[in-house]
Amino acid sequence: MRRVFSALAVTSCLLTSFSATTWAQSLPGLTLFSGVKSENQLPYRLDFGGQTNSWDRYILRLPAKKMKLAVAQFAITYPNYYKGTFDPKKVEVRVKGKKVPLSEVKWDKEGRVLEIFPEEPVPAGSAVELVLSNVQNPAFGGIYYFNCQVLSPGEVPLLRYLGSWIISIS
Repeated sequence: MRRVFSALAVTSCLLTSFSATTWAQSLPGLTLFSGVKSENQLPYRLDFGGQTNSWDRYILRLPAKKMKLAVAQFAITYPNYYKGTFDPKKVEVRVKGKKVPLSEVKWDKEGRVLEIFPEEPVPAGSAVELVLSNVQNPAFGGIYYFNCQVLSPGEVPLLRYLGSWIISIS
């Protein structure tokens, strides 16, 4: 009987640690002392685990409640210590699971900004996913703050802050 209980305990510990590891990169979870208010923290997912110096796919989400106005441009800024690379040809915008046609994607390496221009403005109140495929993660792990700014059609051409993705690479 003792062997059964010890085998059960070891198995449950292994299963718990496996599910926690798998779940860890699906959403940002609880972040303490980030400097970003909780209402400004945006959800994300790293499809291939967020391992250093490896290829990954970032799915950066914008909840419908954050999309108060239509959006003609998305701008993703990142810190100067993030040394990963992006593939502008492998960027998608999805609204309600459907791919939105893009007119242009520009990556300004010196300015540390990825600009995404949909052909048609993304409607207000839509849940949006910005999918960055073929991302080369940095060689060193860390916490990286990716900020989302948007430009609405007809507005004064100033980007408006929507929130931040607090991305962990390990």
